[in-house]
Amino acid sequence: MTEEPSETDPQTAIDSVAGNRDDRVYEYSAGDEQEGIPFVGAGPGNPRLLTVAGRELLADADLVVHAGSLVNSELLEEYCEDAETVSSIGKDLEELIPLMRDAYEAGDTVVRLHSGDPAIYGAALEQMDALEHEGVPTYIVPGVTSAFAASATMRTQLTLNEVANHVAFTRPQGKTLDEDEDHISEFVGMGDVTTCIYLGTHAVSETMDRLLEDGHDPETPVAAIYHASWPDEDVIEGTIATIGEKLEDAGYRASAMVVIGDAVGGEDYERSFLYGDWANRGSDADSQEADD
Repeated sequence: MTEEPSETDPQTAIDSVAGNRDDRVYEYSAGDEQEGIPFVGAGPGNPRLLTVAGRELLADADLVVHAGSLVNSELLEEYCEDAETVSSIGKDLEELIPLMRDAYEAGDTVVRLHSGDPAIYGAALEQMDALEHEGVPTYIVPGVTSAFAASATMRTQLTLNEVANHVAFTRPQGKTLDEDEDHISEFVGMGDVTTCIYLGTHAVSETMDRLLEDGHDPETPVAAIYHASWPDEDVIEGTIATIGEKLEDAGYRASAMVVIGDAVGGEDYERSFLYGDWANRGSDADSQEADD
């Protein structure tokens, strides 16, 4: 009597690939067509911000496993009308992996659709490693992350000459992040960093209180962009001292991108070298060579 194979423990799959560099790293680039299940970034919300590659993959899909309400239903209706759609909300790895594996092995074209970009707080790699351990190839198709949609909505840049030289993508302490792993105060303290807080709408007041306790300027600009690029997008502007109360008054407890730093206002920046004298040095040198 043949013994039925047991379901693979996802943690075992994760541990088994530690330290092993996949040869496909040197064979494919982002955007290339590949074999397997693509992990597609749906973008921040607006269906038009889905990449061309993502749209093509969804159009050919038989099964789309998506991130529930984090993916705009309009995107699913527009690009997934011929596919079976299944929400991943409430499903653990032990349920998700067999679902995608079995469909793929049955010959279906499967797409795993994450919100934003899978590389930013997407928990994509653990699913990919578990699928790879089951013999199912996977790859990532990038998407537009919500910080970039928030920047576009605010009509500013996250980096600005002489204002913000760095960008930090981070999240606040809570159930999945210990107090000593929360570096928001350090980023803000650097002065020339635009700090983008993911997954922290519910904790904005507490986060701002900690920043004030650490001695940060209460007038530092802060914006909270709720549902960036969605039809119900809302922009709430304030400072470290005021944004917590403003956000609570608006009633938002989730789905807002919080951006801290002087780049929020897009003010007091210096003209860059890119389109100034530095940009003209090449043409001047060429002219000098011609004269010689």
